[in-house]
Amino acid sequence: MTALRAGLIGLGAMGRNHARILSGLEGVTFVGAVDPAGDPHGCLRGAAALPDVDALLARGVDYVVVACPTAFHEDVGLHLAESGVCALIEKPLAHSAEAARRLVDAFEERGLVAGVGHIERFNPALQQLRSRLEAGELGEVFQVVTRRQGPFPHRIADVGVVKDLATHDIDLTSWITGHPYASLSARTLSKSGREHEDMVAVVGSLTDGTMVSHLVNWLSPLKERFAAVTGERGCFVADTLTADLSFHANGAVATEWEALRAFRGVAEGDTVRYAFPKREPLVVEHERFRDAVLGEPSEIVTVREGLRTVEVSAAVLEAARQTTGVRGMTTPVPVAPTVISSGTAVPAGALTREHTV
Repeated sequence: MTALRAGLIGLGAMGRNHARILSGLEGVTFVGAVDPAGDPHGCLRGAAALPDVDALLARGVDYVVVACPTAFHEDVGLHLAESGVCALIEKPLAHSAEAARRLVDAFEERGLVAGVGHIERFNPALQQLRSRLEAGELGEVFQVVTRRQGPFPHRIADVGVVKDLATHDIDLTSWITGHPYASLSARTLSKSGREHEDMVAVVGSLTDGTMVSHLVNWLSPLKERFAAVTGERGCFVADTLTADLSFHANGAVATEWEALRAFRGVAEGDTVRYAFPKREPLVVEHERFRDAVLGEPSEIVTVREGLRTVEVSAAVLEAARQTTGVRGMTTPVPVAPTVISSGTAVPAGALTREHTV
């Protein structure tokens, strides 16, 4: 079988990792990469350093990985679609919901395979978690809580923490539960002197009533990647930095201690830490996208799913803009939650009533 010919646009921190994987990916020939700086890190391993997208297309590529800054995703993606080339576009899909929608239309109208690099879906801990939720091991799901915090990444300049980091949690929450967002409220802060927000707190609900909350920031010296799903039988806890998954079961042991017997809530039960194979998520992501381009059954993050995540991230930012906080010390100002409904624009000036996005 003839190997697929793949290219890469962008050799930043993530692009260099894509180059590493493409250089050794079975069934793929890595033909070249485009970056304004050439190949300053020496990561192309024999592939060509090319001056622009047209030079890459002239090499004859079956698909391209887009890892340039988010602001360029739309122009680059549309160019690839018009040239009949499949694309794996790093998350977020685009800088705005409107731009993401144009990308979806461009690739779908031409029948091209296009995906989004939401790498957390391929983290072995989250894949295990999703499989166990689908098998009903937790029973009814009550709540999903995520924390994603750490120091500021100097590679990011064109978007804030919502579009860069929170999109991970937005996507993985819908993916592991199988339910989209229904409504949310949010608060953001900008403390580093940058144009965009560097901290966000989100509280919301999914269409099945599951409560969700996300804490995401670039202001912490502690790097944390935490996801907990609580349900009627206990709680799953995933650490995606180490790809560990644990289950904390509800207790069923009777106690003779009178003070504890008076509490009728959940008690601590057994804790299990699961053992399972842990392959590098980026390798798995590339393998699945390669298979999809070949026309084989393969589970990728589609651009339509990527659009949905961009729409929810836009709703987070809009909800944060609507938050008026507290007047004085004791009187809260009510703010209606943002109701998520794909495809409808936010009405101008809708600051205190429910609206659709």
